[in-house]
Amino acid sequence: MDLAARLGSALVIGSAIGLDRDLRNKPAGMRTQALVALGAAVITIACINAAGPRDPGAVSRVLQGIITGVGFLGGGVILHAGDREGAVVGLTTAASVWVVACLGAACGAGQWELGLLGAALSLAVLKLGHPFEKAIERIFRRRPQGPPKTDL
Repeated sequence: MDLAARLGSALVIGSAIGLDRDLRNKPAGMRTQALVALGAAVITIACINAAGPRDPGAVSRVLQGIITGVGFLGGGVILHAGDREGAVVGLTTAASVWVVACLGAACGAGQWELGLLGAALSLAVLKLGHPFEKAIERIFRRRPQGPPKTDL
């Protein structure tokens, strides 16, 4: 039952965050995010079971590998937008892939409550972050002064 809770919570977390990406027509949607979370949970559980108390550093090394490896996967969704100079797209989706892997690893380590709380906070950032950024931009944006006045 504990194994099902660990894997199930990772799958739900990845699916929920991926669904947000899918609804916004972003890359790395529900299936991708669900698989990343599930994979991170599986390898974390496998390492904990294999190493046990004999090698506590093994789990740390697996977590480091997950974080590094998923960074490369996330890098695949980051693109330079050719239509705007210096613009980069996909950073939020790449970050969500990385977070999903971390949340999946937490679930795999038996800390599924931490994973669910992290997922709720991640979804809050994904849902509320853009409107919040726009509101702050409207408040603090320098208003164009228009053409300079000339005294003739």
